[in-house]
Amino acid sequence: MGTHEFEQDVRNQDILIYINGDLIARKDAKISVFDSGFLLGDGVWEGIRFHNGHLAFIEEHMDRIYSCAADIGIRIGKSKEELILILKDTLKANAMESGVHLRLIISRGLKKTPYQHPNANIGGPTIVVIPEYKTADPNVNTNGIRIGTVSIQRATAKTQDPKLNTLSKLNCILACIEADKLGFDEGLMLDINGFVSTCNSTNFFIARGGEVWTSKGDYCLNGVTRGNIISVCNENDIPVFEKDFLVEDVHSADECFVTGTFAGVIPVIEVDGLKISDGKRGSVTEQLQSLYTERIERFYPKS
Repeated sequence: MGTHEFEQDVRNQDILIYINGDLIARKDAKISVFDSGFLLGDGVWEGIRFHNGHLAFIEEHMDRIYSCAADIGIRIGKSKEELILILKDTLKANAMESGVHLRLIISRGLKKTPYQHPNANIGGPTIVVIPEYKTADPNVNTNGIRIGTVSIQRATAKTQDPKLNTLSKLNCILACIEADKLGFDEGLMLDINGFVSTCNSTNFFIARGGEVWTSKGDYCLNGVTRGNIISVCNENDIPVFEKDFLVEDVHSADECFVTGTFAGVIPVIEVDGLKISDGKRGSVTEQLQSLYTERIERFYPKS
C-alpha cells in the first residue's frame, strides 16, 4: 500500500490531454523525442486537485511553478491567468466537475539536436495538462503506510536543488527503488547533515509530546499540503516546529505522518520495522486529517 494508491476509474480511458494548444485523446497523446523533458528531464511540474469545481490552492501551485521555472531559466511564455485558463478549458473539455487530479508539465521545449545546452532549443516551452479522475484509496488514510530510512540523501542547492519541483527526479526515484527493495512503501530521506528531511514523494512529520515537528525545509520540496498543515496547526493552537531532528527521534515519536497533494494526510504506522503509535493511526494525525478536510471544504465548497 503506497501514498499514491487510487481507485481505478474507467472514465480515464477516454480523457483528452492538452498538449501545446491541442486536446488529444489519451491513446494518441505524444511529445517529440527531441523534447527537453524526454531527453533531459528538463522541466517543471505541479500536481493539482480539482475539487467541487475549484482548482484547490491554485495560487500556491502557480507561485511555485513560476518560481521554479524562473530559477532554472524556463520562460513559460504565458501569464498565470492564461495558464489557469488552460487548466480550466481542459477540465471543461472533459466535462469534469470534481474528484480530479491534474498533472501540469512544462518542459523547456524542442531541441534541434540532443544536447543539454538551452541554446540547442528551438521555439517555446512544451505545456502538457493530464487530467484524471483520481480519488485516493481511503484505506491508506486509515490504515497508514510503512516507511524505511534509505541511504540516498537529499541533494543540495549546489548540486540539484531539492526545493525545486523539476522533472529531474532521479534522486527520489533511487530512494523509491531502495525503499521498495527493503519492503517499504516510501523511503525516509536524510539531508547531508544527517537530519530527517522528507520522504521520496511526500513531506514528513512527527508528533512528540503534543508537538508536531517537520524539517526546516532546506532540503525538501516546499509542499503545498505541507504548508497547509503547518497553517492548520497554527490556527488550532497545535504547537508546530520546523526544526532539525534525527531518525532516533522518529523511532521514539508518538506518531508519524506524511502529506501530499493527492492523498492529503497519511498515517505512518511503522518506521524501519518499528511500530509507531502501536501500529495504528494516531489521534493527532486523525485530528489533522479532519482539520485539513474541513479547510478544503471551507475554501472550496460545492457551488
